[in-house]
Amino acid sequence: MTPPASTIPETAQIPVAVVGLGLMGCSIVTCLLMAGHPVVALAPIPADVPTALPRIRHHLTDSLAHGLTKQTPEHWLANLTITENYADLQYCRLVLECTIENIDIKRRVYGLIEEQVSDEAVIASNTSAIPISQLQSLTRRPQRFIGLHWAEPSHVSRFLEVICGDQTEFAYAEFFYDLSHRWGKEPTLVRKDIRGFITNRLMYAMYREAFDLVEKGYATVEDVDRACRNNAGYWMTLVGVFRWMDLTGVPAYLNVMKDLWPTLSNRTDVPPLIQEIVDRGGRGVANADGFYAYTPDEARLWQETFERFSFEIRELALKYPADVVKRQLGK
Repeated sequence: MTPPASTIPETAQIPVAVVGLGLMGCSIVTCLLMAGHPVVALAPIPADVPTALPRIRHHLTDSLAHGLTKQTPEHWLANLTITENYADLQYCRLVLECTIENIDIKRRVYGLIEEQVSDEAVIASNTSAIPISQLQSLTRRPQRFIGLHWAEPSHVSRFLEVICGDQTEFAYAEFFYDLSHRWGKEPTLVRKDIRGFITNRLMYAMYREAFDLVEKGYATVEDVDRACRNNAGYWMTLVGVFRWMDLTGVPAYLNVMKDLWPTLSNRTDVPPLIQEIVDRGGRGVANADGFYAYTPDEARLWQETFERFSFEIRELALKYPADVVKRQLGK
């Protein structure tokens, strides 16, 4: 049985692993290192090995520069093992799979993990699209399988979803929910498995409506982005949708829902606009080709600006935590 939160060991006593060292995998490794864990970073794709350490070092250097840590990169890197050998996972208590959204690849990875780890280890997936119940059915010990859904940049963002599958023993989800506070997260616990979990279901409803508005000529891409920035962008770091309705008057939303909801998009096909971009090889700022056109300098500066903003918005979120009013009242 997983110990209660009050008896969770120090992070230095909880070796963890991340399997998959793409952009998000390296960011997650950075977060776990700064939380004090010994981390095994395993690359299923050999090409990720030479890029992993520079990425992680870059994140640690930025974190030091922005005050997220007081320790140098070398201090944290002393606890890092980068490997392609699954045998290096044998002592890990948590193994987080962070591979592409492909069932066959994940099945193979889980098999390789389970050949090495103890029966006491917990396996987690960072999937954002595949139900946890489906993934845990691929493992020998589904009761010890959970979802840990991160957001980029994972070492800066306060976001984390801890998801139970149908067979998950709830105590394990609770354990990592409590532990994730030491990772600098303000986590949510998804008690019943559903495709997309919480935030993706909310966000993709917004994406769907955004595409509908653009493709039907009501607004441009720029107009939609500007509206998002200057409406929800102003309040979502402080409150979520339900607190926002409380703050601004619940009855008004009821009246709008009656008239507006029947007119919202319910399309189930992929929007042609995004299909066209992907078909031509567009990946966004990564290759300066997305919904906007970028020069190489513009793409680079947008990425740098996003990284800088992520640190600044984190500081604002820490100033106004979810329980900010209770704290002011001394509760």
